[in-house]
Amino acid sequence: MAGLRWTDVDLQAAKLTVTQQRVHADGHVVVGPPKSAASCRVVALDAETVRILTRHRERQEELSARAGTRWRESGYVFTTADGAPLRPDYLTGRFRLLVTASGQPPIRLHDLRHGAATPALAARTDLKVVQAMLGHASIVLTADTYVSVLPEVAHQAARETARLVLNAASALRRPLGG
Repeated sequence: MAGLRWTDVDLQAAKLTVTQQRVHADGHVVVGPPKSAASCRVVALDAETVRILTRHRERQEELSARAGTRWRESGYVFTTADGAPLRPDYLTGRFRLLVTASGQPPIRLHDLRHGAATPALAARTDLKVVQAMLGHASIVLTADTYVSVLPEVAHQAARETARLVLNAASALRRPLGG
């Protein structure tokens, strides 16, 4: 998110394109390409996220108008009150504070990927779509990392598989188990 620019966001088409990353390394912010070719990707946005980003952009334009010549036009989506891009280490620290204040178990900012993948899989999103959403180079990584997270998905798969077998047996008029 620290590397997301408004030029990478298409609110009309409800999508954003991941084209770069900003990371904190050796006391400096480094801007560069994502870590793999698969990390360069288009991410579909839902209507609520589009609404929130639209409102965020409006607030940012209001801040810019009020700041006048003090505004630093960086082009980034997430900025300080004067338009400078947020530092990745600031986002990490701020997230840590918010998690602590919430009273929830501690998680890292990066762990929010589970927060995206888990409900997507629970909603029966195809694993290949989840792979693309997360920018994984291999579907094996996605499967190994996330599929075991949802036991209810495994139970649902077992029920649906049994239903298919039972329906096929019924169509052949052959009882199973007898």
